[in-house]
Amino acid sequence: MTIDELRNFFSNDRVATYMGCRIIEADSNHSIVEIDIEEKHFNGNNCVQGGVFFTLADFASAVTANADEIAFVSADGNISFLSATQGSKLIAEATVIKRGKTLVFCDVVINDDCNKTIAKASFTMCRVK
Repeated sequence: MTIDELRNFFSNDRVATYMGCRIIEADSNHSIVEIDIEEKHFNGNNCVQGGVFFTLADFASAVTANADEIAFVSADGNISFLSATQGSKLIAEATVIKRGKTLVFCDVVINDDCNKTIAKASFTMCRVK
């Protein structure tokens, strides 16, 4: 699937669209997605809310898992928050660790535009019919 086809498919992902997620690169082995940090992303402590990072990591995993075939959804995900961001953009890079017939395992690193690692995540994507 081309990057334009992936962008078109994921344009229907209302959460990712609302969050401002953009697909920068994608193939069946990795993807890079990003968001510009906006006011809507902040929690009551004036920090980027943890769900923003989780959504970005989940989206990056979904993009690469679905690069060959639109049939994968998240089955499991976990994230470790390493640092607060001082940047204005978050960049998530998902890498496929193993691709099977029904499961795709991805590791995700989230950096900011100051080149600081903010979070690391892992997701298991499950094929659906």
